[in-house]
Amino acid sequence: MSRLTRSTVTLAALVVASTGCARQGAISADPAAPDSFDVAMETSVGTITLRSRRAWAPHGVDRFHRLVSEGFYNDVRFFRVVPGFVMQFGLSGDPKASAKWEAAPIADDTVKVTNKRGTVVFARAGQNSRTSQLFFNTVDNGLMLDAADGFGFPPFAEITSGVEVLDKIFQGYGEAPDQGQIMRAGNAYLQENFPKLDYIKSAKVTSHWP
Repeated sequence: MSRLTRSTVTLAALVVASTGCARQGAISADPAAPDSFDVAMETSVGTITLRSRRAWAPHGVDRFHRLVSEGFYNDVRFFRVVPGFVMQFGLSGDPKASAKWEAAPIADDTVKVTNKRGTVVFARAGQNSRTSQLFFNTVDNGLMLDAADGFGFPPFAEITSGVEVLDKIFQGYGEAPDQGQIMRAGNAYLQENFPKLDYIKSAKVTSHWP
């Protein structure tokens, strides 16, 4: 598959990550997060440390801080891994938790920093549709994602240590896991059908400024 065709197909798959909330259209707001904070994300193959910066994407950072503080990302699988592009996660192992956040999209942020390797970004399905799904840029994707479909995908955090862990996460299933099935059955579906998926054991705020 050519680079252009592959990029187009992959981007289309990325932007339909949250179609349910895009249809509902009710915009939610979260408590303001610290200006910046670190999150230690212990995965099944190593620890990643992220630094979120509210100046980059305030709505996204506020939502991420809330989700981490509530333990949402604990035991969450990396269910979509596209080699040379992105690594996606953020559907809960508990279908009720996924449904709760799917119904609470946040307002868009503008793109202020480029989608380079190691940045963290919300997946979306059009305007004002970001909920809980995230992806790591595993390569520099600025040319494709900074201005995608007129709005772009705004990074809100970056990996400050452990970026090499991205290269250890299992890639063999590609885009095979079905997001609808994950929404309905959670980790039970993934464990039965995709047992080799790597996952986040825990994600915790370890420091913040101010």
